[in-house]
Amino acid sequence: MCGWKSKLRLTCGRGAPRVRRRLGEGGTPRIGGCARTLFSLCALALAGCGQHDTAPAGGSAAAPQILRLSQRNEPASLDPATTTLPDEFGILRALLEGLLIPGANGGDPLPGVAQRFDASPNGLVYTFHLRPAARWSDGQLVTAGQFVAAYRRALTPATAAPKASVFFPVKNARAFVTGQLIDFTSVGFRAADPRTLVVTLEQPNPRLPHYVASGPWLPVPTDVIAKHGRNWTRPEHFVGNGPFLLAEWRADQRIVVKKNPYWHGAASVKLTEIRFERFDNGDSEDRAYRAGQIDATMAIPFSKVPVYARERPAELHRAPMIETRYLAFNTLRPALNREARLALSLALDRLKIVERVLQGGQLAATHFVPPQLAAGPASSPESPRHDPDEARRLLARAGFPAGRGFPRLELSGWTQSQVLEAIQQMWREKLGIQISIAVREAKVHLDALRTGDFDIAFATSIPDVADPAAMLSDFAGLAPLNYPRWSDREFDAALAADRFAAAEERLLESAAVVPLYFNTKIWLMSPRVRGWQEDGLWARCYQGISLDEK
Repeated sequence: MCGWKSKLRLTCGRGAPRVRRRLGEGGTPRIGGCARTLFSLCALALAGCGQHDTAPAGGSAAAPQILRLSQRNEPASLDPATTTLPDEFGILRALLEGLLIPGANGGDPLPGVAQRFDASPNGLVYTFHLRPAARWSDGQLVTAGQFVAAYRRALTPATAAPKASVFFPVKNARAFVTGQLIDFTSVGFRAADPRTLVVTLEQPNPRLPHYVASGPWLPVPTDVIAKHGRNWTRPEHFVGNGPFLLAEWRADQRIVVKKNPYWHGAASVKLTEIRFERFDNGDSEDRAYRAGQIDATMAIPFSKVPVYARERPAELHRAPMIETRYLAFNTLRPALNREARLALSLALDRLKIVERVLQGGQLAATHFVPPQLAAGPASSPESPRHDPDEARRLLARAGFPAGRGFPRLELSGWTQSQVLEAIQQMWREKLGIQISIAVREAKVHLDALRTGDFDIAFATSIPDVADPAAMLSDFAGLAPLNYPRWSDREFDAALAADRFAAAEERLLESAAVVPLYFNTKIWLMSPRVRGWQEDGLWARCYQGISLDEK
């Protein structure tokens, strides 16, 4: 096999491996026990074979196509039900495939496991038709019932899925996840047969295909999870249905994925392997790129942008993102009453932050929803409201004249220390208050946000779907990502009625959050990378990428 011999012996019970046939839905044979292990080993062996391409006549063997990418944050999870960070979903999209996948440049979603779908005339029912060739990486067929089981797991209250709201367009999904409904058969997911998934909505939603293509809708093998529990994401247990297999996960070092021969489009995948290399900061990432150790970075140190623009413009890339960087105030802190929050907001010069600190084409923000989603009439990003005099008056009304008596709170983040320092300086100079800064690992920072263990936090809002509802729903009263611990009935009512401009206005009036800027991704990429696809939501598709070895 591939010119090499394996010394591996696989036994199961008392004898050699056996394939057990268990009837799944619709009488479909299911493969169990040892057969899973055997299929996984064969898949890895076949992936290894893919690295030894046949040499062309008179030439040498083709070099493996290994893409090396920077990974700035150690994943807290590779389970789509509990994942929150875009770069975690970036890895998951190599390993798992949803019913639909994101379209290029934010366009209409493309076929994934579902080769096509139909919508009923009233827009309430979507029917997805699965590919007959869709398989898990252990060789088992992907079925509609497995999607239903995965979605039930994601919506079960005990899972506490932070992105559960992405399923709320589906009938009774909100009621099930909040515990108002306990019978999942009343939720709008139904496997009509092994190849047909029917989704019923609460109300017509023409954006539903974009929700289906989002990261939280990725499937998981619930039978594997039942067997291995939280350890199912370890390489030796991971079973996926995407174009790559999880081959290695060394914490704080690297994650390696290899081509999956069982994926239905494997013949078109050019990459042999993808290595996600972990870096602690932008400077080490930049050095690795310059040394030729990685093919693409996630970002660039602010100070290096002009240098690369001048010296290596072909390798410098910019893309506006559907992302708002903001400050979240912990509204449970007594000192952070509404007047104090408004004062802190008005003391910030956002134009100075984007023009003098970031210098990367970011837009200063006075509203929360990015221009691409336009919840209502947009404020001009060229003239953000900056009023230090009014800020001082409000701070005095809050009980802290000239900053006297204001407690020394902490401003925390996981990145952008220069931005945090600029904010610290503005508050000190304009309001006379002292704020300390804490920069932590991303997963530590996110844990603090989720548990409320923070005062003022630098945060980012990236919707899973290009829809203002998906972005604003994070601030509904019981939402898991409602970091400010803010609750407002008028906001919830406006959001439920799809009055997004009114909901956004209510959020900004509260000053529970302070939008700073709309982000632009700036990164370096080797000219040898071809077919790169990443949208404004940080969603990547790897199957079209290749490397020019010339």
